[in-house]
Amino acid sequence: MAIIGNLLKRFVKARKTIQDRLRKPSPEWQQKELRELLFKAKNTEFGKTYNFSQILKAPDVYKAFSERVHIYDYNSIFDNWWYKTLRGVENVTWPGRTLFFALTSGTSGSASKRVPITVDMIKAMRKGSVRQILSIADLNLPEELYQKKVLLLGGSTKLMRNAYGLYEGDLSGILAKKQPKWFAQFSKPGPEVAAMTDWDAKIDEMVKRAPEWDIGIMVGVPAWGQILLEKIIAYHKLNSIHDIWPNLSIYVHSGVAFGPYTESFKQLMGKEIYYIESYLASEGLMAFQVQQERKAMQLFMDNGIFFEFVPFNEENFTEEGNLRSTAKALSIADIEEGQDYALLVTTCAGAWRYLIGDTVRFTSKERFEIVITGRTRHFLSICGEHLSVENMTQAITIASRELSVDIKEFTVCGVPYEGMFAHKWYIGSDTPVDEGQFKRILDEQLCLLNDDYRTERGAAIKEVFVKVLPLQKFYDFIEFRGRKTAQSKFPRVVKGDLQRQWEMFLGQSS
Repeated sequence: MAIIGNLLKRFVKARKTIQDRLRKPSPEWQQKELRELLFKAKNTEFGKTYNFSQILKAPDVYKAFSERVHIYDYNSIFDNWWYKTLRGVENVTWPGRTLFFALTSGTSGSASKRVPITVDMIKAMRKGSVRQILSIADLNLPEELYQKKVLLLGGSTKLMRNAYGLYEGDLSGILAKKQPKWFAQFSKPGPEVAAMTDWDAKIDEMVKRAPEWDIGIMVGVPAWGQILLEKIIAYHKLNSIHDIWPNLSIYVHSGVAFGPYTESFKQLMGKEIYYIESYLASEGLMAFQVQQERKAMQLFMDNGIFFEFVPFNEENFTEEGNLRSTAKALSIADIEEGQDYALLVTTCAGAWRYLIGDTVRFTSKERFEIVITGRTRHFLSICGEHLSVENMTQAITIASRELSVDIKEFTVCGVPYEGMFAHKWYIGSDTPVDEGQFKRILDEQLCLLNDDYRTERGAAIKEVFVKVLPLQKFYDFIEFRGRKTAQSKFPRVVKGDLQRQWEMFLGQSS
């Protein structure tokens, strides 16, 4: 088996060397990607409506595309186009009949969304995954790792069928069901467990079977990955996960910022491992971390997705995070470092100028590297404080480190208070936390991180409240809303109906 590991390692290094030599990201890649997407979809209903054939003849294809095609969010593209695709109609926004739909609500909204997953998109995600595998050549890992198993902490591969015979499920379940046969021999938990639909039962079964596997790489949302590791350690009475998986070397995570989980993951390990971030959404595989030392992800510039960027400011977005009708988007050639942008994607799954809901910031324009800074609707600004999820995560991480406490989940809301305003923080931890001390450090850090917050803290935000809750409260609320899946994430900001549901839930459960 060591021979196989050596061969695989040499293959990965050889392919990586070729890619590094030939592939230097360029804005021209994106222009080519746009033209290919327009060409493939020109005979669809969407393509004919917007006259893609004419756009392709324009001297400046992007200019013509952006002037002619509307910007869509989920509701507008579903109500006008995707509802037909969901009924089995062919050639609506992408050629052919779409068989798969990813069920997602992200961390906002109350109804499940159904995002088309075409054959072309599945191929693009596979291609992107291979590039991620090639990138680990830089880590100089032992040959044995290349023959160890990969644990995919994903949704059920037992997909639901709608009235038109089409399949619906978690994106991770769809991808696991459609994974290449050659990869199946390397992946766990295996087809029987992967098909389980009860999430808690699935976790329990993985816990029991853990000693049967030799895991080298683990992939999943941090919250559920941490829960699984904790349960394995407790069930088998281990000191660390490396007592049972000595070769575990890499954790690939996506979905939420990893900062709040860093310390708790370290406590579960018997040795240092590599943490690699990827940007996988139901709309596509957007980016991945190319180098360990660079805490940013490089956009996939030539993999079935065309990116646009709307400056995330008051000119383009309302206080509620809704896109203004006058909003203007930029191509990747015109972005600036340090500016927050809302992301628009045009994809080989039939999304066109689609507002994905995430905000990103470029850390390197030359390398096209980004960090995710939050969600368009997951920021707090009840009086002009413009508090982003990135600010919140950094402050929570610093406060938890200073007090040596384990904070795994949190959320915040804004409320009227004594003629002014207050922020209410709900902190999820199973370790004792001094709420007064935590509030002080959290407040101080937010003042340092955000000038608007510091100004409003003295003028309009009269008080900050911190309430520590058992971690299970957060997971119970996810289940209460019917969303306990591999991709479930707790919203970092609760507003409107979601805030009322959360506070009602806490009142009932107490």
